[in-house]
Amino acid sequence: MFKTALRNVLAHKARLLMTVLAVMLGVAFVSGTLVFTDTLGHAFRNQSSKSYDKVAVAVTTYASADDTDRESGVSKQTLQKMEKLDGVASVTGRLDGFAGVAGTDGKLIGQGWANKGGNFAPGTDGKDPAYTFAQGSGPVRDDQIALDKDTASKGEYAVGDSVRVATNGPVRTYKLAGIFTTEDGAVNAGGSLVLFDTAVAQKLYLKPGYFQNVSVAAAPGADAQKILTEIQPLLPKDADAKTGQALADEEAKNIEQGLSGLNQTLLGFAGIALFVGIFLISNTFTMLVAQRTRELALMRAVGASRGQVRRSVLAEALVVGVIASAIGFALGIGLATGLRSAMSSFGAKLPDGPLIVSATPVIAALAVGVFVTLVAALLPAWRAAKIPPVAAMNSVHGVATTKSLVVRNSIGGVITLAGAAAIVSGAAAGKDGKYLIGLGAFLALVGIIILIPLLSRPVIALVRPALGKVFGVSGKLASQNAVRNPRRTGATASALAIGLTLVTGLSVLGVTVGTAIDKMTTDNIKADYMVQMAAGGSGLDQEVVSSLRKAPGVSAVSPKQSSYLKLGDTEQSVAGVTPGDIEKVISIEPVSGSLATLGQGRIAVDDKTAAQHGWKTGSEIPVEFADKKKGQVTIGATFKENEFLDSVLAPTSLLDPHQTKPYIPQIFVKTDGGATSANEKALVSALGDNPAISIMDQQDIRNEFGGMINTLLNIMYGLLAMALIIAVLGVVNTLAMSVFERQQEIGMLRAIGLDRRRVKTMIRLEAVVISLFGAVIGIGLGSFLAWAIGQTIKGSIPGYALVMPWDRIGVFLLLAGLVGVLAAMWPARSAAKLNMLTAIKTE
Repeated sequence: MFKTALRNVLAHKARLLMTVLAVMLGVAFVSGTLVFTDTLGHAFRNQSSKSYDKVAVAVTTYASADDTDRESGVSKQTLQKMEKLDGVASVTGRLDGFAGVAGTDGKLIGQGWANKGGNFAPGTDGKDPAYTFAQGSGPVRDDQIALDKDTASKGEYAVGDSVRVATNGPVRTYKLAGIFTTEDGAVNAGGSLVLFDTAVAQKLYLKPGYFQNVSVAAAPGADAQKILTEIQPLLPKDADAKTGQALADEEAKNIEQGLSGLNQTLLGFAGIALFVGIFLISNTFTMLVAQRTRELALMRAVGASRGQVRRSVLAEALVVGVIASAIGFALGIGLATGLRSAMSSFGAKLPDGPLIVSATPVIAALAVGVFVTLVAALLPAWRAAKIPPVAAMNSVHGVATTKSLVVRNSIGGVITLAGAAAIVSGAAAGKDGKYLIGLGAFLALVGIIILIPLLSRPVIALVRPALGKVFGVSGKLASQNAVRNPRRTGATASALAIGLTLVTGLSVLGVTVGTAIDKMTTDNIKADYMVQMAAGGSGLDQEVVSSLRKAPGVSAVSPKQSSYLKLGDTEQSVAGVTPGDIEKVISIEPVSGSLATLGQGRIAVDDKTAAQHGWKTGSEIPVEFADKKKGQVTIGATFKENEFLDSVLAPTSLLDPHQTKPYIPQIFVKTDGGATSANEKALVSALGDNPAISIMDQQDIRNEFGGMINTLLNIMYGLLAMALIIAVLGVVNTLAMSVFERQQEIGMLRAIGLDRRRVKTMIRLEAVVISLFGAVIGIGLGSFLAWAIGQTIKGSIPGYALVMPWDRIGVFLLLAGLVGVLAAMWPARSAAKLNMLTAIKTE
């Protein structure tokens, strides 16, 4: 029977081509993901291990210039004590923070969030072991810097050139003393690294005489653990010390955990692609079994048992699965290599290292490919085994019995209703209903897939009159052919329906959330401009606020200074603002009292927080400031909760005396005449043309908050593309095999006057009808799921209201129609080229 199976595979290799492609693409996705993440992990672990090779003990303090604690960081005196310990060869103090380099065009070089500054820390030989200089030397004066090689190349800088560098304060110009190479993670992520003289770095990032981190090198034969034990008593309370080996192991674990998330996400989408592929594979084997009814019946008549017939079909699936898995694995290695190159082309410099092909992706590729193919072929194999010997004398095409269709539709109806009930119940439960919706979505999808053959007749019947009127006989025949075999049509449409369910659900949710955020932005922000650091998370210097106030045309400026106060027994987030100006740049709706009292040193609290703590206008509350000093504050006003403000507003004059360096993430600016190019130029000029500071108008602000959603949607579309490609292959496969199956019929149609052009039109319209049918089902289910999920998140998104993106839905339908046209190209051409006399003689 295995020989028979192998002969059948070779005999039907053209018809099995699409099955091989579907399995191959899914396996390539899986194996490519595993090889890519293994390669990435190995490279990063090697890089991490190298960076700690000469480090016996590493000390981390997390100190910054914003800290109010005078003892924050490790002092120079402590480093000198460490150097005197037994077994210590050298001690190096390190500092880091934000530093952005301006290119020749005045714009920031590299990714803002990955632009770093640090200190050049030479040893007794005048070299810093962390950096290898390709040109020049390290900075030793306060007007010198060194740049990493990639940044210098992007900015076209050479040793001796003047370079504009922005930190959190004003832009300064330095002389380039040297260019170095580094394996620093920030540079590898597409950022930049600027080295300053240690004294300059201390002023910028901490304070004179102090370091944030310390690296201790051991003398040959010294015990790192013993050195760690002796160092710990010397450290300040905020310091954390570990051996270099422990840090390397910890970083390797973090890398593994980080890549695990990426791995699971990519494998999830690969799973969707393979799930879609199951329908293509099952459809292929079902049609092959139907076309070989006489052959299989004859095998039964000459003595083959049902088990042998079943095993014969499964053996065919096994051969197809093994071949497709092998090709898919090879393609996956190419995909992993391509992904690595693509990341490098997008500016992410990955560590060097070999391509890692372990046993896991090899076994996974083979197991996944063979398993998926066998599972998809189970039902066709079971049907093949039920073919009686007497069928050898009957028609080639078996017809599903009424009983089997009734059972199928009954089961599908029950599962679909259960899924719909779970989805509605989950939506009614609000934020606690997510898991119930997930279960309901799975049941509804399975139920609709079972019911799709039943749904195909009434849905396609709606377009049948239009097809007949517009395309004549070709349109009428196409609509009839599309529902001739509902199971086949349903299986083909199911693949497209699954992909479009996910795409539509994501689109509806993304557009709805984006619209709500956009409305929230326009409703709450009155300012013409929002100023922030290009490096996400970095704060602005107080000098920026002063400079903006002096800019011509500026009518109001208020920072949104971030801080915390302990009010009573609870810690509250506080926004430090400018009294009198904050109302001009942010929409604030007073509930009681007056916001003018902020100018008198009082605070304002949002209504929910006030109600929660029993506070009201005039309440005096004990307060503990950031520097641990205590006092009392009075509530001068309460205001309606605002998503763009913290729960408490306080004048900056109240907070500043208790902070060494306030953290200012954003500054809002109102100008005379609104946002104009002249006003924007005035602000840029006032800030010294600082490349690290971003000045955004209202549209930029909206893009800032909504852009992330669009980016996420585009990534999701890209990851779902593989599933949609497999769905397209399913349409091609169904049509091609259908044309082969209907050769005699097509020959008769040609004989009675249907010309080649109309034969092609018939096949194309059949493909378009099936594609649009799947698209309609997918769009309907996706929209329903998006509504349900929206009910669980609307409480956390003010102004949330379901928005149907009709333009995108229209594009999805057009693309589905285009998929049908493209998928029909080869089958339509094959049908039109059939010799009518040969076709008529075909059984």
